[in-house]
Formats: sequence, C-alpha cells, structure tokens
Amino acid sequence: METIPRITVESPVLRIGSGPSDYEALGSYVRGLRRQRGLHLTLLHLGVMDDFARDISEWTKGVTSAAAAARSTSAWVQRLPVLEGFSGSAERLITLGGGSVSGLDVTVPEHVRDYQVSLVQALHELLDEMLVDSVDDFILSSRALGFRSPHWTPHVAVGSPKTRGGGAWEIEPLAIQFGESRIRNRQFLPGSGQ
Repeated sequence: METIPRITVESPVLRIGSGPSDYEALGSYVRGLRRQRGLHLTLLHLGVMDDFARDISEWTKGVTSAAAAARSTSAWVQRLPVLEGFSGSAERLITLGGGSVSGLDVTVPEHVRDYQVSLVQALHELLDEMLVDSVDDFILSSRALGFRSPHWTPHVAVGSPKTRGGGAWEIEPLAIQFGESRIRNRQFLPGSGQ
C-alpha cells in the first residue's frame, strides 16, 4: 500500500548531543529508534493536500471547491517565511499520538514559538479568504490538519514507547541543533513546479 505524502513545515534536526552515541542511548527508552537522519520538529502540519482541500470544500458546502482550496493553499505555503536554524534542548521523553509515539520534549527559543504562532495566524487568514466560517472549529475538526489540541508541544518523534500508558521519562540533557525550516514533500504541492 502506497502512503500519500503529508505536507508539513518543519525544521530538520542537524545534531543531537555531542555525537551519535548520545542519540543511540535513547534506544534504552524506546522501541524502533528512528534514524537520526530524518528527524525534525514539525511547525505546521497540513496533512495530505487532497484531504485538506476536501475538508475545506465540505466545510464551505462547496462554496470553495477542493481544486481552488488546493491551489490557494499550495501558493500560500510556498510563500511562508523561512525560520532560520536554531538551538534547542531536551531533558525528557514524552508520549504523543495517543501513546503510540515517543518524542523528545524540546525547549525552543521564544522566537521559534512566535514563528509557530504566526503560522497558525496565517492559516486563520488563509481559511478566512477561502470563506471558512468558525475557523477554530474547522482547525480542530479537520481530519487532514490533525490538531487534537489547541496547544503546540515542540517535540522530535524518536520511536515508539516500550510500554503503553503514556507518561514522561527524564533523560540526560541533550542539546539539539535545528536547520532552517522547509516544506516537507513540497514537490507534491499543486503547481509547485519542483
């Protein structure tokens, strides 16, 4: 079965700790430790573009077509400002995704939180332009967006918990270096030309 790529705005992890062994040590807390190469901090999750556009069309009862929503969203996300690279840190692992994912609970600089808030505000404006009413309700109910809470927890998913039931585990403090933000799966955006 082929997985349809999800569109996200993210900052890639460039380095965790002082070397590979610092990251590999997390394997004692999680199952299936992810490869360090693909780790990232998600700043905005749009999901599968077709699903997001369909959610908008259904919410607006067809006033905004799925095709128009996809075009507008594609152009919007490609105009978003880039967040420069930054440093963060983590001192614990938390469970996410209903208990199915373990992630580093990342402390980020205030300007990173401000950037994420600006993305959500820009998303509000985009949805207003596409005639979505009750924007907050739409954001929380859209299957594509996947928001289950209005609060953002900066994290880097690293594997699956060894035990079910959630919780948090203290770890040795880790410095984390992030690169500049990028659009994951940009090439799948309508009209991206890439």
